[in-house]
Amino acid sequence: MATGIKLTDLAASGGCAAKYSAARLEELLKGFVPVEAEDLLVGLAPADDAAVYRLDDERALIFTLDFFPPLVDDPSDYGAIAATNALNDVFAMGGTPLLALSIAAFPEELPVEMLGAILAAADVQVRAAGGLLAGGHTIRDREPKYGLAVIGTVHPDGIWHKNGSRPGDALFLTKPLGTGLVLEGHKQGRLGSDELAGAVAAMRTLNRDAAEVLRPLLPNAATDVTGFGLLGHAHEMASRSGVRLLIDPERLPALEGALEVAEEGIRTGGDRRNREFAEAHVDVGAGVPASSELLAYDPQTAGGLLVSLPADKGATLQAHFDARGLFLRRIGSVEDGAGVALA
Repeated sequence: MATGIKLTDLAASGGCAAKYSAARLEELLKGFVPVEAEDLLVGLAPADDAAVYRLDDERALIFTLDFFPPLVDDPSDYGAIAATNALNDVFAMGGTPLLALSIAAFPEELPVEMLGAILAAADVQVRAAGGLLAGGHTIRDREPKYGLAVIGTVHPDGIWHKNGSRPGDALFLTKPLGTGLVLEGHKQGRLGSDELAGAVAAMRTLNRDAAEVLRPLLPNAATDVTGFGLLGHAHEMASRSGVRLLIDPERLPALEGALEVAEEGIRTGGDRRNREFAEAHVDVGAGVPASSELLAYDPQTAGGLLVSLPADKGATLQAHFDARGLFLRRIGSVEDGAGVALA
């Protein structure tokens, strides 16, 4: 779509790198009293990837929302990535999307064709996830922002939490890392269109198929890796589960170009905020390359699932992912203790 307008020029920061600081958010939410409601299965005590409300013994509603400024210039890619990021919260809870509403803020100067492309791409993703895009709300804003509020369903006994990881579990990732690094590297002219296309393809990939394969194996804990980076989300899982997560830096999967950018010392703004949130709880081994640490703190957009499940199920999980042609990488293990070790 040749309009002469670059969406990323209109944004101060894009994608999940625009998230509010996790450390400041944690402090802010300390002032909220948890809602006392028997059927609120997941709320703020503790918070998870989405809220969950039980309707009856067989059904619970998952409710989430997510939106952010542009991280790419192509409006179709932007709409698809923003939709994927929101829909993936439902998959991270073990559920299936049902209904979505758009959350949009656009400058009035943007061509209608660009806005139509964003919405159309989001609609395709919602349908691919098994849901329907049924409307939304739009306001005027100088900085474009787009995302979805999503309702999904899950069995009350089938919810995946962040706080269920147990000693003896194995840790898996369902997507490579490095979306923030690749986007920044491309912006600075260090990476080309091929590396950007690889990152966009990863961000457009729903976690639907990964969740379908994982569901029968009953993971102990799961979360999607987004703006807080692998180590930020690993810290959440470790602290809420009361365990220690051991992550092998040599096993971290990286998008093409991500480590190249990291080796040049390039960081995104989200890297600093993620360190403020998690660094005090992360032990980095003396021999760990700085590039691996950068990759592990890199803010992800529409990232994969971080999964904790009994180690004896690992081979079965890998075989099922291989049979479906899906990416999976074992990156570590769980033991007694506290915090996260990258070593």
